[in-house]
Amino acid sequence: MYKEIRREAYEANIALPKQGLINLTFGNASAVDRDRAVFAIKPSGVDYADLTPGNMVIVDFEGNIVEGNLRPSSDTPTHRRLFLAFEEIGGVVHTHSTRATAFAQAGRAIPNFGTTHADYFYGEIPITRKMTPEEIASAYEWETGNVIVERFKDLNPLDFPAVLVNRHAPFTWGKTVAKAVEVAVAVECIADMALSSLQLEPGLKPIEQELLDKHFLRKHGATAYYGQPE
Repeated sequence: MYKEIRREAYEANIALPKQGLINLTFGNASAVDRDRAVFAIKPSGVDYADLTPGNMVIVDFEGNIVEGNLRPSSDTPTHRRLFLAFEEIGGVVHTHSTRATAFAQAGRAIPNFGTTHADYFYGEIPITRKMTPEEIASAYEWETGNVIVERFKDLNPLDFPAVLVNRHAPFTWGKTVAKAVEVAVAVECIADMALSSLQLEPGLKPIEQELLDKHFLRKHGATAYYGQPE
């Protein structure tokens, strides 16, 4: 019954170390089936080399394990919160990729300095506020999702398909989990470029609005002309 989302989640998860986004067992990816109100996610603490489509864990929107013999990722409540809040998305990825995580640990958004960034984001890659001691001590992973959702109160998640969780690391998403993996790769590239740009020019200003508009909207706007028709 859940063969397709198991396959999608598996392929996304094994892509993460291949893309250099994962060390050890950090990170996870999930794929949603909205018709059945379930998602498939990586099992907790299992080495990426040992993953199979069959050991992806199926979880419903209430947080119950529907199918699977392993514990789901400890970040499952965060994924669930994002699926509930962002109805347009079909997959979520969480990594601890080095440079993006450096920005998160510093509590800094990633400024939009150029057109590479503007091809994916309609502005900076946002950072959440710090979590409170009460949030950390309670349902930590669910509350992580809540601070992300709070940060997106006035943002379109498809215009800003990633966030840095303060003191933690990035989460990305997309209409499919494969797209969420692509965005995770882009976020790490963008973070690397931003750090290099700031080394070369510490006072560098963000990209000009007209150039941001051109690059983002030609790819994602109502009259987009980048790429091939779907």
